[in-house]
This record gives sequence, structure tokens and C-alpha cells, in this order.
Amino acid sequence: MGSSTPERPHHLSRRRFGAAAVGALSAVTVAGDAVAAAGADGHGRGHGRPVRQMRGSWVATVANIDWPVQQGLSAAEQQRQLLARLDEAADRRLNTVVFQARPTADAMWPSPYEPWSEWLSGTQGEDPGWDPLGFAVREAHRRGLELHAWFNPYRVRNDALAEKLVPEHPANRHPEWIVPYGGKIYYNPGVPEVRRFTQRCILDAVRRYDIDAVHFDDYFYPYPVAGEEFADEETFRRYGGGFADKADWRRNNIDLLIAELGRAIKRTKRKVQFGVSPFAIWRNADTDPEGSDTQAGVETYDDLYADTRTWVRERWIDYVVPQVYWNIGFAVADYAKLVPWWNDVVAGTGVNLYIGEALYKVGAAGQPEAWFDPAELSRHLTFCQGYPEVQGNMYFSAKLLPQDPLGAVSTLVADHYRRPARPPRC
Repeated sequence: MGSSTPERPHHLSRRRFGAAAVGALSAVTVAGDAVAAAGADGHGRGHGRPVRQMRGSWVATVANIDWPVQQGLSAAEQQRQLLARLDEAADRRLNTVVFQARPTADAMWPSPYEPWSEWLSGTQGEDPGWDPLGFAVREAHRRGLELHAWFNPYRVRNDALAEKLVPEHPANRHPEWIVPYGGKIYYNPGVPEVRRFTQRCILDAVRRYDIDAVHFDDYFYPYPVAGEEFADEETFRRYGGGFADKADWRRNNIDLLIAELGRAIKRTKRKVQFGVSPFAIWRNADTDPEGSDTQAGVETYDDLYADTRTWVRERWIDYVVPQVYWNIGFAVADYAKLVPWWNDVVAGTGVNLYIGEALYKVGAAGQPEAWFDPAELSRHLTFCQGYPEVQGNMYFSAKLLPQDPLGAVSTLVADHYRRPARPPRC
């Protein structure tokens, strides 16, 4: 199904829709919001307390990072652990949980398109006997939390073991869809049917569940592996008509995914948000004068073929969460330079800006000295208050909330989250 003319994304007119209901908040919260609103400025801050502020945590299911803590647990134990993750967020006055529902071309719900995730039972395709995504949505809302369903669009396996895919897996039915690369297996973003299939998988969850958002992280084309080339030359010859440059064609493939999915989500359920959490560096200034004052080795535009700045400017997404996973003063990628850059990118677009925070670096071996100061993350939030487009923060990852490394979580909660806040509207 080649085409002599490349498909290109439409410009999406973005309307301001109210955020999905997040469940009943306590009378204290409602009353507190009313008091804060009386003195709030245009950024939703009043008397030192925001009326609306994103406070989120990522619950990663791939490789059992956050949940479930191991494979093969009983349904009752899996549910107990998931409830604990939700309670831990609510107890620290967070208001959003980003739950990974499609980690590796598999599903945390009974999908008609893909098998049950191996991260549940240890065996791909094995029914766990319950519906984790449906359970997560229901229980999050009961706790006044938004539930953002997190999907990985193109990762098939985190290893090269294709034999572990169930026989009926789409990658087995369509071997022309996949590309082995860097010891892993990916769907090929350049195949139009792959893009359409990915969208169908995601929209199934949008239709069936009361999720508050569809969420992507930073994985599009895979991160570069030294000495390897992503083998899509034949795909480029077949589908890249009109593009003299393969890099431009690759970026267009990802643009199409974002633009089409954003439109389809709103067409399916207007209230459901679409957010992306990219690697924080679009381009370095020495590559492009409009880039950030950074010197990182990876740039999303050139290496992941993700033109994240365009997605914001075209309003194809409702919110963006750049993963600013560096400390204030870090020479290669300074938090204090990246937050202002993103503030300027988002200004005037109507797209909400939240900042992704590297909770996982606090007290971790090999990290710069700043990450051994329990106040580093709290200083990040204080810094963000100086930038009007920043409407909150998200933390990677959920299992570290109760661990409270170096007391950093307790510190930022005491400094910034003394009272509840509702998520921003999109």
C-alpha cells in the first residue's frame, strides 16, 4: 500500500475542554479551594496555595518497576499493591496517577487487539482473572485522583526474544511490521498500518473506561544505539514519496501519530486529555538557535524524530511534561535553563505545562552531589513558581513515594503540598 504523496497531519483546532471529573473531594478541599480562589492570581495561586496544580506520579508496569512488584502474584495481592500505590499518592496530597496500561505491545485490560501483559502473570496472554485498568480507574476516582492511562506506542519487547510473543500476537501475524534494534523489538513507525493499529488499541481503552487522559512518555523512534542503524530503508522507499530526507519522513510519521490520535481522542470522548512527557531537550542551541542552552547528547527532534515543540505550537496535545531530570546547576542540562525554555514554548498556546521530576535520582549512587540534598526537589518547585506557564509537577516513580529517599518527599510535601489541590483544567 505505497503512496506517492506523503500523509501529513492536519492542523488541529484545540478547544478548551474542562478536565474530567476526578471523584468527590472532601468538604475541606472544596472549602479550601473557595478560600484560595478569593485571593488567587491569574496563575491559580492564592495565599501561597494553588487552586489547581498538577501533582502526579508515574506507575510503571514494564519490568515490574512500580506495580506489580513481581510477576505471578494472586489477583488479590496485585489489587492490594495497586491500592497501596493509589493510597500513597493520595496521602501525599497528589492528585493524579499515570498508570502504564500498554507497556510492551500488550495490555493491562482485556484488549481485543493485544494479549494480556506478561508483567502480570509472567506469561504473555495469560488472563489474570481481573481488569487492572478498570480497577485502577475506579479506585483512583474514589480517592479523588485523576487516572491518566499511559501507552507505549511502538515497543514490542525489551529483549530480542521474539519466541516469547504469543503465537497470535500482531507482531507474529505481521512480521513486516517489526524492526529488531539494539537487542529489542519495535513496531516500525513508518508503516501506516502500524500507526493505525496503535491508535485502535489506545482508542479501545478510551471508549471502555472513564480515563482522564491518554499519556505518552518519551519513546517514539528508539534512542540511538552506537554502531546500529534502524532498518527502515525499504519502508522509506515504499512510503516516503515526497520526502528527500529520511529524517523528515520519520518526523512526519510521528507527527501523524500525535495529530491523528489527538483528533480521534476528542472525537471519541471530548473530555479525555492527551498528554506527552518527552525527553526535555528538543534541540541544543548549538544545533538550532531556537533550542535550549544545553549540551546533551540526545535531542528529540534529531534522534527520536519527535518534534515536540511543533506538537505544542500546533496544539495537537493538551499538556506536555518535559522530563527535566537534572539538578539546578547541572552544566550539560541545567534545570534552571530548561524550565524557562519550556515556559516560553508553551506561552500563548493554551497547552498546559507540567515538569517531570527525577525522584529516582535522589540519593542514588553515581548521581551529582545535588541529588544527595533532600531539599533539591523542593527547590525545583520553588523555582517553577517563578514561571507562570508551569502548572505543576510529576514524579518518577510511584514506588519511591513511600520510600521517601533522604526525606525528599516529606520535604517537598511540607514545603509545597500542605493543602490539597485539584488538577488543572485542559
